[in-house]
Amino acid sequence: MPKIAEYDSDILSWSKHQAELLQRVANGELVNEPPDWTNLIEEILFVEQSQADTVESWLFHALVHLLKAEVWPLSDAMLQWQAEARGFRAQARRRYRASMVQRIDLPGLYADALTALPDTMDGVPPLPVPTECPVTLDELLAAG
Repeated sequence: MPKIAEYDSDILSWSKHQAELLQRVANGELVNEPPDWTNLIEEILFVEQSQADTVESWLFHALVHLLKAEVWPLSDAMLQWQAEARGFRAQARRRYRASMVQRIDLPGLYADALTALPDTMDGVPPLPVPTECPVTLDELLAAG
């Protein structure tokens, strides 16, 4: 009988084994080994947080590019920044689920985006911008 994969040593084999166990239980089969409930719950929560982290990452990059376009409107890169921001927003929109609303820290993302801006661009200092996020999550996720 092959050794059962352990969570900490081979998560891919462990995942496959757990999926098979869950499928058998779901089909009403009695199994000798219970599913690894503790680690299954941990993984489900991890997936949830990971999905929200991915959306936050896209939103952060969108905010940085939107801010660059706003604070250096005469830069040759301004149209590119706007286009990239649209792309980042589209990616966030595709992955966003309403259940994530409590996990998305838009004020924190905006503050991080402000600190990510360079002090100057081609020797030009940035124009002033609000210190607090001027858009809502719905506005940032909206198409356009």
